[in-house]
Amino acid sequence: MNHPELAAEVARRRTFAIISHPDAGKTTLTEKLLLYGGAIRQAGSVKARKAARHATSDWMEIEKQRGISVTSSAMQFDYKGGFDQSQIVQEQFRLKNAPGCADGSLGYRINILDTPGHQDFSEDTYRTLVAADSAVMLIDNAKGVEEQTVKLFRVCRLRSIPIFTFINKMDRTGRDPFELMEDIESVLGIRSCPVNWPIGIHGDFKGVYHRDTRLIELYTGGDHGQAQVNVETVSIDDPDCPAKIGQSYYDKLLEDIELLDVAGDAFDMDKILAGQLTPMFFGSATNNFGVEPFLNRFLAYTRPPTPRVAEELGPIAPGDEKFTGFIFKIQANMNPAHRDRLAFMRVCSGVFEKGMTVWHSSSDSRIKLAQPQTFMAQEHESVETAYPGDIIGLFDPGIFRLGDTICTGSPVRYSGIPLFAPEFFCRVSPEDSMKRKQFLKGVSQLSQEGAIQTFKRPNIGREEMIAGVVGVLQMDVLEYRLKGEYGVNITRENLPFRFVRWVVETPRPLDRLRLTSTTAIAEDRAGRPVLMFENEWSIRLACENNEGLVLAETADRMNADELE
Repeated sequence: MNHPELAAEVARRRTFAIISHPDAGKTTLTEKLLLYGGAIRQAGSVKARKAARHATSDWMEIEKQRGISVTSSAMQFDYKGGFDQSQIVQEQFRLKNAPGCADGSLGYRINILDTPGHQDFSEDTYRTLVAADSAVMLIDNAKGVEEQTVKLFRVCRLRSIPIFTFINKMDRTGRDPFELMEDIESVLGIRSCPVNWPIGIHGDFKGVYHRDTRLIELYTGGDHGQAQVNVETVSIDDPDCPAKIGQSYYDKLLEDIELLDVAGDAFDMDKILAGQLTPMFFGSATNNFGVEPFLNRFLAYTRPPTPRVAEELGPIAPGDEKFTGFIFKIQANMNPAHRDRLAFMRVCSGVFEKGMTVWHSSSDSRIKLAQPQTFMAQEHESVETAYPGDIIGLFDPGIFRLGDTICTGSPVRYSGIPLFAPEFFCRVSPEDSMKRKQFLKGVSQLSQEGAIQTFKRPNIGREEMIAGVVGVLQMDVLEYRLKGEYGVNITRENLPFRFVRWVVETPRPLDRLRLTSTTAIAEDRAGRPVLMFENEWSIRLACENNEGLVLAETADRMNADELE
């Protein structure tokens, strides 16, 4: 199938995730990117409920109530803006073969993956990062690098994807920017290169200096949270500049610039694209300050969709005409009125077309892809075609699994998405035994989504169901969704286990292993054997007392039928 437009469409796409610690302003930044991209007219606006003002990307009711993101959202929009590369006047900031739009009139097609910031929902973020080509790391100006940021950064680092840093909340008192640079290097182990630089950090924010254009963007303050703002700029070489920002601020800025130029890292596109150097930007997402300059530069610096590695075949380029894609997220009941179930697919190569027949890895059979959709959080639109980097939703009658590969022609399998070991466990059951069927259906679907993992212990009885989660708040979401979407109230009994390990190899049957009395033998939903431990000491003892026992902290998702 010949698609002459494929190369141009690939070149203009940017697919990235936003990662941060809770309360760093991630959802706010996401919404402001949509605002400047023209995807929404007013930040915080909601089409459906006038009284419930919530972020566009937070669509689940529990998210609106608690003010946190508990599931990843996908948003796609076009952006005709762009960074005027002719403005780059410093040689060290010149772009070196940076991929831009194939056709300036087309602009960019942006796919944002907004991820949960709360650590209890980090597994959803891990899966989502597999579908991203780059990441925006959001850091609170006053707090610096925080625990959850470290965890998510490591996942990005393992994949060697470019990481762009946005230092947020500059309108408030914060830490010295040099201290933040040192924090990023010492905690995360990555060097940084500021693209712009803040003026005033003690609650006296004056604006930012753009090192590539030598222009100062003046901060005016006020409530600009809902609409785009017009900014005033002045050249650092303008004789009126000291008067506009204040002589003391001007003198301090010159000192900072000199120090950065002498001792700082040079802007190096090769290192940025290899994930070895992170460009830094400063701004205030709440007040829309610094968002548009960041978006323009980010789009110019970052790269279009990258190759994905397939088993046996190796990297498959986005420009390959063979269509391939993989499922990285499954979400049931995005629209409770219709009880829909969608599989989120990342297009990896070739061109997706509505109604096409493809090979499906889980069933090892040919299926027809009907009702494909693109997203603006909970808003869906039918899509006729999609290109590498795009995230589309597929109607799922229950056949898709996380990590599934979909392709035309001969079968291709992309590397699977791993299961991460849960850390909290509960025995769950329906309050009303007459609703066990709905209970099992709900638990099954939420498990397939990856929202929870389920385990069963042999010889305990078929009625027992153990739910395992990475964070305790996931248990609240489980209870909330079972009640709201399946009409089932549940009882929860906390279990003492804190670790689960998959059994890779065992020298003897599991029931003959030398284990502590508190260690339990169980199976995951795919029937794979696991050991459940209360502490790390029990894990070490199990390995020491059973030579040849091999345990794993993660497991590949298998295409196995779910156990009842």
